[in-house]
Amino acid sequence: MANHLTPTELAREAGLERKEVISKCMELGVPIFQGRIDKTLFLASLVHAAPPSTPTGVTV
Repeated sequence: MANHLTPTELAREAGLERKEVISKCMELGVPIFQGRIDKTLFLASLVHAAPPSTPTGVTV
């Protein structure tokens, strides 16, 4: 399985649009090197940037 994907390939795997992948890379500081993006770094950055979810049963 490839780890460095084009924006189009990564969009297909992540369920996003190609433009969204590129804008998220710019926003999160994920490098695009020679037209390829590290899939693991991209997905980890997305998870880290996502707002924390509130556990079930906890009132705020």
